[in-house]
Amino acid sequence: MAHKKGQSSSKNGRDSHSKRLGLKKFGGEVVKAGNIIVRQRGTVHYPDRNVGMGKDHTLYALIDGTVVFKRKKEDKSYVSVLPFEN
Repeated sequence: MAHKKGQSSSKNGRDSHSKRLGLKKFGGEVVKAGNIIVRQRGTVHYPDRNVGMGKDHTLYALIDGTVVFKRKKEDKSYVSVLPFEN
């Protein structure tokens, strides 16, 4: 029955911070060039027209315009930014 008692508080406190993943801009929203559209782990959504992908799979707008989400080949989700109509 060799137990240490009263030491539990020093063994806690290793929880990581939440990474704030997910959609930052939704379909139909207006974005500026450089705005982050999606933060994700892996490719849940793929970049389409006028959208770039960072090394951590973050999708961002390359031009000013409107966000559009589409399902294309193999039922994958693609994000594009359509320029404004003049």
